[in-house]
Amino acid sequence: MIRIILALMLFVLCGSPSDAGTPVLVETPDLAGRVEAGDLPPIAGRLPHQPLVVKFTSNDTGPGQHGGELRMLIGNPRDVRYMVVFGYARLVGRDRNLNLVPDILASVENVDDRIFTLHLRHGHRWSDGHPFTSEDFRYFWEDVANNPELNPNGPGMELLVDGAPPVVEILDEVTVRYSWPKPHPTFLDLQARARPLFIYRPAHYLKRFHSKYADSAWLGAQVANAKVHSWAALHNRLDNMYDFDNAAMPTLQPWINRTASPASRYVFARNPYYHRLDGNGRQLPYIDQVAMTVTESRLIPAQSNAGESDLQARGLSFSDITVLKQGEARGNYVTHLWPISTGAQMALYPNLNYERASFRAVLRDVRFRRALSLGIDRHLINRSLYFGLAAESNNTVLPQSELYSHYFAQAWAMHDPVQANQLLDDMGLNRRDANGIRELPDGSPLQMIVETADQSSEQSDVLQLIAADWQRIGVGLFIKPTQRDAMRARVYAGRSMMTVWSGIDTGIPASGMGPHELAPMSQDQLQWPFWGQYYQTGGNAGAAPDLEPARELLALAREWRTARAERRREIWQKMLAIHADQQFSIGIVSQVRQPVVVSKRLRNVPENAFYGWSPGAYFGIYRPDQFWVSDAPDETGGP
Repeated sequence: MIRIILALMLFVLCGSPSDAGTPVLVETPDLAGRVEAGDLPPIAGRLPHQPLVVKFTSNDTGPGQHGGELRMLIGNPRDVRYMVVFGYARLVGRDRNLNLVPDILASVENVDDRIFTLHLRHGHRWSDGHPFTSEDFRYFWEDVANNPELNPNGPGMELLVDGAPPVVEILDEVTVRYSWPKPHPTFLDLQARARPLFIYRPAHYLKRFHSKYADSAWLGAQVANAKVHSWAALHNRLDNMYDFDNAAMPTLQPWINRTASPASRYVFARNPYYHRLDGNGRQLPYIDQVAMTVTESRLIPAQSNAGESDLQARGLSFSDITVLKQGEARGNYVTHLWPISTGAQMALYPNLNYERASFRAVLRDVRFRRALSLGIDRHLINRSLYFGLAAESNNTVLPQSELYSHYFAQAWAMHDPVQANQLLDDMGLNRRDANGIRELPDGSPLQMIVETADQSSEQSDVLQLIAADWQRIGVGLFIKPTQRDAMRARVYAGRSMMTVWSGIDTGIPASGMGPHELAPMSQDQLQWPFWGQYYQTGGNAGAAPDLEPARELLALAREWRTARAERRREIWQKMLAIHADQQFSIGIVSQVRQPVVVSKRLRNVPENAFYGWSPGAYFGIYRPDQFWVSDAPDETGGP
């Protein structure tokens, strides 16, 4: 039996107040007035009985001071959801070494990856002061996940193992147990992701909008006022743990959204009941409030250059580095260059579920995908757009991963137009029109329509160079800019031929992390949305994979769940080898640097880090609740 007790990790990595001695508590100045007025209890009444006492690393400037505002820029009001990503309060989270450690939970017991006992912190409260207890887990499981009006398809696939849901036991007010008959090795990882699997809800808030608990007349009036067709629609609108745009909904994150949508500026105030504490007795977060200003995406680099953001990465790209560096003194900031942790800076995704049958057959022919990859001069793209600093590579894991292989990175990725032309000729695509573009069997031109949702120039610059490369092998390329939501809707419907997007999110995986990104298990996977939807809905929508390598990937991903450690590594490598061979996505370059603008007043932001959605949650694993503001010179070498 394998028994993992993450409580031990909590003691080692985060300290134990009961054993090490609880620090003398220091009231937060920003909240002192409310405490004095009786609107809030003193700090001792706001913290859990055993708060998480954080420790700082040698790379930090150390414990900080309360106060200040953190300014950020966003290109869309929907981007307020990134406060949940950056805030990174999770049941369990990953530390900077990517180890799983308890966070919101006091501890976790894991027996054979089948039985997970979650221990909450006594006295932990939601941001409105209401107790956070096992009732919040029960409400989610019984009244949300398994309510047919709220979730017609039942609990999501993430909670099922071979179609079987967990047995959820409420053992007491602070203890919940999830059990499956077979292992669910990704259960804890799902809680630690940038978009976590929220298996709890603020029951005291949402019950007011649930037909099982609410007064029917009052609830009917609320439905009418909201102009929705049912109580379930209203509940789903308000139940937005991730979107974070319901200012009335309590949270466990370090900051609370205080701005109703729509708005041009969103303010997030500190959560007075946050569960983390520093060694000097100061409740986190240090920073009083975060302000997100909505602006045009194309203006974010210029506004960052002018010093209008204190912490900025979104909206900035490699091409902005020179201008950002030049503006550091004037804007009172520094520009860190963090390597991006996705498998590729950008990759092409041929839609194997494309609606046009004749073209779909071409896209599904591995010779065609290999030819497209061989036809790209990655070295020219690297020199022209990335000063030769990027890696010319497939969309695969990065060298920092234990699973990296030179073969995975380079298979079919060397520029070889002669071989590319031969592969296309072998497919019977040897007729060309007057412009040198090959013709399909029905006489139509072999014109690839590549849809892009990036408003920056980077993708279009790369695609223009690829267009010139593909012209030489007789393949046309037409760039179709669109909005992100519209592009994804077209992909989901099978109307998009090819898209461009970043590579696999988890570019630095270990064999103990699930290989779900490599198998058709999500509609969001741009190369096979129908197959992913089929898996997500348990066969109720989409279509079953009908391409053998895709079926093999799905079988391997399922086997990984119950495999031993050494076999899991073999499964990862087999799946990566299949991707390298099949070119289900066509990576261009990887390991591009992400400019991160950091105000010289902001402390504890690491100079050397990586930037990525998974497993880093962008800034999340660096714990922005520990960032702090100071106008004093930085003894570590800052202003």
